[in-house]
Amino acid sequence: MVRLQPDPFLNELTNMFERTTEKGSLLEIESGLLLPLIPASDKSKVKRNKMKTAGEKIEFKCLIRATDGKKTISTMVGPKDHQRFQSSYATILKARMTALKKRERKDRRKVADSDKKQEQKKQPTKPSN
Repeated sequence: MVRLQPDPFLNELTNMFERTTEKGSLLEIESGLLLPLIPASDKSKVKRNKMKTAGEKIEFKCLIRATDGKKTISTMVGPKDHQRFQSSYATILKARMTALKKRERKDRRKVADSDKKQEQKKQPTKPSN
């Protein structure tokens, strides 16, 4: 997995979309609120506790990953850059998701009416004497 800065990540994401346009798929995963530079070990717990007692602010970051099956890229976005990154990210997603088909939905009333008509046809009518 390659970790990129946010801007090169967006450029590479665009390239991945172009490569998978004709054939293939692209998977994107967003995980929020991570401590990127502090892995989960005893040393990191001690370091985190020292930061809390010293009054240092622990900055949480968001991890975003994308893969096309062959190549995986990721980036970490902090709270300062999150709004700018999210707007650029949304623009790319909207522009590249043109192949999605709108879901066909049946009107509930029409479905209910057609079901009632079918039930009436199935019930035998009583002959009048």
